[in-house]
Amino acid sequence: MSLTRIRTFVVIASLLLSSSLWLTAQSTVHDNEPPTSSVPPQQSQDQQSQQAESEESGQTFKAQVNVVSVFFNVKDHHGLLIPGLMKTDFEVIEDGKPQTVKYFSADANQPLTLGLLIDTSPSQERVLTIEQQSCVEFLHSVLRPKDLAFLINFDSDIDLDQDFTNNVGSIARALNKLQIGGGSAGGGPVGMGGGPVPNSHPRSTALYDAIYLAADEKLKNEVGRKAMIVFTDGEDEGSRLRIRDAIEAAQKADTICYVILIADRGGWYQGFGLGDMRKLAEETGGRVIEVGNNQEKLRQAFDQIQNELRSQYNLGYTPTNNKLDGSYRKIQIHAKGGDYKVQARQGYYAMGKD
Repeated sequence: MSLTRIRTFVVIASLLLSSSLWLTAQSTVHDNEPPTSSVPPQQSQDQQSQQAESEESGQTFKAQVNVVSVFFNVKDHHGLLIPGLMKTDFEVIEDGKPQTVKYFSADANQPLTLGLLIDTSPSQERVLTIEQQSCVEFLHSVLRPKDLAFLINFDSDIDLDQDFTNNVGSIARALNKLQIGGGSAGGGPVGMGGGPVPNSHPRSTALYDAIYLAADEKLKNEVGRKAMIVFTDGEDEGSRLRIRDAIEAAQKADTICYVILIADRGGWYQGFGLGDMRKLAEETGGRVIEVGNNQEKLRQAFDQIQNELRSQYNLGYTPTNNKLDGSYRKIQIHAKGGDYKVQARQGYYAMGKD
């Protein structure tokens, strides 16, 4: 199922529904208009009290809207996760200014929304099978009753193979149907005249486009803990968007991105995009794990990701800069009193709510 088709259908349906509701509302207003009076009605004490409570609730809601929430891990200098820290063990800085932490949690059972993005371009032909097997094992281990996951594959096209579900069996069936497709790496396809297709950027591995669409169309409107795991050799060929667009979409969706670099490096395909994948992971609070074509390393990578997702701290603060102007704000979280490294997203976009 194409993500573009999903988006088009939703937009058309929304427009038709909005038009129908507007016409109905106009008719109701004119038919049921009460007579006007120059004397304002008297309010009882109960009504005044309810109004005051409503206004107070409205003010509280507005204050809570502009809260920045950050999920993060803390590790020692050996890379081991540090549990048991408290709110007072952290300080938060936004654009160089200290912030006051409003809430803090170390609850490992908060619901998780997870996106799996699998590269099915020709470079993955020798490793797709181990990806399929290991992904199913991982999902059986990580998904809990309130968690959701979806599956996307990308090559020259981007397909939503399984929408949000808690059913591992449904995702496993979609995984097992994946096949290598798309164009060839390095301009292998031939045109109608028998020569190379006249395109300096052949669209055979739409990696950046897939990350952007997963963040913007699937994860952006979800709440709580969100993560994306991308299986790829890191090489993009033919995306219409840039890596910066993909990173920005993931940041706006508050999504942590893990990249599993997987490929048969001894095969005929030698592309490698480690630098861009590191940018994506580091700026969103995830990391890059290289496994080559080794299934045991892939299982270990899944174990590490699962441990990190289940050992996250979560804090929230109301920024001293309360302007929702769409600007990018840098975040720094420091752990006090220890030689610790905080693994968290590096910033966010101050966007107003839709």
